[in-house]
This record gives sequence, C-alpha cells and structure tokens, in this order.
Amino acid sequence: MAGESRYEVGGLAVPAEIARLHELLDRAGTEHPDIAATDLMLFETAVIEIATNVVEHGRPEGEVSWHFTLQVDDEALRAELRDSGQEADVDFGRQMPGADAESGRGLALAGAILDEIVVTRVEGGNLWRMVRRRG
Repeated sequence: MAGESRYEVGGLAVPAEIARLHELLDRAGTEHPDIAATDLMLFETAVIEIATNVVEHGRPEGEVSWHFTLQVDDEALRAELRDSGQEADVDFGRQMPGADAESGRGLALAGAILDEIVVTRVEGGNLWRMVRRRG
C-alpha cells in the first residue's frame, strides 16, 4: 500500500458504541488486506480494551463523548481516542493481575500489545495515543 488512510468515528462513550469501533476496524482491515491479520487482531484488542475502560470508568457516566481516529500507513496502525471524561489515572506498566482478580487486565493487556501507548490530559478530556508497528 502506498500512502496512508484515515478513519474516524465519534459519539457517546456507551456500551452500544463499542460495535462502531469494531465496524471501523473491520472496514480498515477489508480495505487494507496487506495488514497482517495478527497485527489487526491485536491492535483491535488493545483499542477495544481502552475504549471499554473509557465506557466503564468515564464520568459523568453516560455523558462522556469520544472521537476515535485511526491512521493506517505502511509502517503502523496509529490511533487517537479523545474522551471528555475526568482525568484518566492509568499505569500501563503495571503487571497483569492474578488469575483470581476480577478486573484490571484490560489496560495491562493493551500495554503489552501496543508498541506505544500514552494517555495525556488535554483541555476538556483525555487523549489516548496508540501505535502498533506492522510486522
């Protein structure tokens, strides 16, 4: 593939909107068959884990808006997720919780899957930047 492609979706950070992220990533994979299936699957897993975290923990609940942008280029899958929720307090370096833990795996998993992941507090919300280099 030459050049790059950009995909976007936005709305409220509510459970029903997770399906729109899946659809966007499926579309990107269909339009770019040169993306290794493993890279796309792992990237999608990380994105959905982060988006689900925003849905579950974003406050005020049901009122957080988000905007997701995906950029596909020859080198990587790059995404930004902006949300209007309270400041995200995350530690991507934390260890995976034990087998008996009922939560806490999502962000640890995303941190392990992605080559780069950063969340920054910006005016009006959080900016999540995610990169998975193509294999």
